[in-house]
Amino acid sequence: MNTVAREHRLMDSDWFQVLRKVLTSLGVILTTLFGLLVITFVVGRLVPADPVISVIGDQADQAAYDRVYHMMGLDQPLWQQFLNYVYQVAHFDFGQSHLTKNSVAADLARVFPATIELATLALIIGTVLGVPLGIMAAVKRGSWFDHIARVVGLVGYSMPIFWLGMMIILVFYAYLGAIPPGGRVGIFYEGLVEGPTGFQMIDAALAGEWDLFFNALHHLITPALVLGYANMAYISRMSRSFMLEQLNQEYILTAQAKGLANRAVIWRHAFMNMRVQLLTIIALAYCGLLDGTVLIETVFGWPGLGQYLTTALFFADMNAVLGAVLLIGLISISVNLLCDVAYRLLDPRTK
Repeated sequence: MNTVAREHRLMDSDWFQVLRKVLTSLGVILTTLFGLLVITFVVGRLVPADPVISVIGDQADQAAYDRVYHMMGLDQPLWQQFLNYVYQVAHFDFGQSHLTKNSVAADLARVFPATIELATLALIIGTVLGVPLGIMAAVKRGSWFDHIARVVGLVGYSMPIFWLGMMIILVFYAYLGAIPPGGRVGIFYEGLVEGPTGFQMIDAALAGEWDLFFNALHHLITPALVLGYANMAYISRMSRSFMLEQLNQEYILTAQAKGLANRAVIWRHAFMNMRVQLLTIIALAYCGLLDGTVLIETVFGWPGLGQYLTTALFFADMNAVLGAVLLIGLISISVNLLCDVAYRLLDPRTK
């Protein structure tokens, strides 16, 4: 009877621990979202750009200015403006873009898939190349391979990404003609497929338009390689550091002393124990790619979130700027949440 009671208490305790972790995670997410809303709201008010002027222009009379000022709710107390802002964001209403005359939500839904395509392919390139490069550099520490890998990583990590993009355009487009001009697809393919997902290659494949698919891939691969190289440099450096840390652990020395094959020691033991650290780096790299696309999309004329944000900043379209920044913040929070879930699957100690 006492055993059954202890089991029930243990089960109740486990459920309590799970509930506490869920509530804690939810509280952290809500607090982060609230902080993000506060930051975007304050930035929108501190930026030295008059939102009324950006709507009606600087030639309007005072009566028109006052009318629009009132319509935008700028005559209300600051706390009420913030509550209105939170209410609008909760209903996915980011206001209207003064530049495109569309709702910011509709604009973001149109441009964001292009950024996801670019950032995801760049992450795949950086991870597939960077992780093995860093691991092999750690295993062959001090060799010529390690030195080359470190130089490649140092150059990619320190080189300005926009400069690299412009040099590639100058050489491979202007002189060699090996890459297409800017844009997401060729001019003859514009508007050929308006699919449900917004992802050009997926929609082209679903529609059976394989010429469009390969044309979109041709346009995507160059900016993705530029972003992927910078991403690979960061991931390879961190992978090398993590692997060196694992190779110096006692359990690795014990496995080697027992005669375990070197391949099994590296991939079955050392790599498995650095997975959580590596996952953190990859998640941070993906969030960084969403920011890095601002420069690359501008250089390559890629019609994504980065180019949209740059144009909005240039024309002081603050509704579009705040909507884009808030979206990037939400994606970063979501990626970190998924990363936390993956921790619990990969590392039993976190359960």
